[in-house]
Amino acid sequence: YQSGAIVSRTLLKAANGSTTLFAFDAGQELSEHTTPNEALLIVIEGETLVSIRSVVHHLHMGEVLTLPANQPHAVKAEKQFKMLLIMMDLEEDAS
Repeated sequence: YQSGAIVSRTLLKAANGSTTLFAFDAGQELSEHTTPNEALLIVIEGETLVSIRSVVHHLHMGEVLTLPANQPHAVKAEKQFKMLLIMMDLEEDAS
């Protein structure tokens, strides 16, 4: 954790997606945004509030949430927490 910040480290980057570790200090947030790819958010430490299309989900360690492509979402840390974000380009040709 870094005081007053969100720290991220890309663990894997490929043509069809990426895996990134995020550490949020208490009070930090990613404001509402969209991404072109579907993603899995996995809480690996602590807890967080995630809103998708203004619906708030309170997630705890070990819980997983799918973030749909092109849908507004935001992430807020009331306390310190860590998450793994797996971005997937489902449109990529697998052949």
